[in-house]
Amino acid sequence: MREELVQLILDRLDGDASAIKAEFAQERGIGAKFAAIDGLLPAEIAERIAKVFPSTSDMRLMDTFRERKHTTKDLKRFDRLIEDITFAFQDERVISKVAELTGIANAVGDPRLYAGGLSAMTRGHFLNPHIDNSHDGERRNYRVLNLLYYVTPDWKPENGGNLELWDPEVREPIEIPSLFNRLVLMSTNDSSWHSVNEVRVDGIRRCVSNYYFSPNSPNGYDTFHVTYFMARPEQKFRRIFTRLDSELRSRLRRIKKDGFAKKDIFDPNS
Repeated sequence: MREELVQLILDRLDGDASAIKAEFAQERGIGAKFAAIDGLLPAEIAERIAKVFPSTSDMRLMDTFRERKHTTKDLKRFDRLIEDITFAFQDERVISKVAELTGIANAVGDPRLYAGGLSAMTRGHFLNPHIDNSHDGERRNYRVLNLLYYVTPDWKPENGGNLELWDPEVREPIEIPSLFNRLVLMSTNDSSWHSVNEVRVDGIRRCVSNYYFSPNSPNGYDTFHVTYFMARPEQKFRRIFTRLDSELRSRLRRIKKDGFAKKDIFDPNS
């Protein structure tokens, strides 16, 4: 099935290449560039992915002042289709095509899902404004692109759980609804602040996340930081606290290059 998914993704990207390039190249006054690609796969295949998507009871709950969501990278436990759709985005042909559309030089994938995997968000779940960690796990390459594929049938913008891309001062976002069968390509850099607003319904907002890296800094200069959280503009006290938390975690990571937490990566042999 993976080869079929790769071909379907390539066909969709090729079929709308000019529009995707143009959308991604737009300057919008925010830190990230992006393109939203609807109808990525035939509806019946996207519905099958949604049907076999793991239950939240089979995922890890991340529950802090920074975020609340379920995640997993343990793809071998689930229907093979879940692994196939995740790694279809890691196919060299897809990486090459996406790099061509977004203008990213020397893009490489994330075969161990250091930064990727599955997420599910239910009522009250959120992801506060943040910039993603700057590098891969070995700090050899810079993170340069997020690929977010949403697979909840009939998801509506008013449900919440939508991607938000912020201006560099994190004051005003552009909201991108997490619509079914939509792929969002989003650049990452030192000012690509983004978040997911709170889910307001009892449904499950499902996402397949992938990331690309490059030896070339997206900022034009050498830099390093962990995932750096802020807080929403109305959360004034939390914004101060979160900034201090992010600074502390960044300093600790400079002391211990491989970090203190247990590595959460995809194991193809599990």
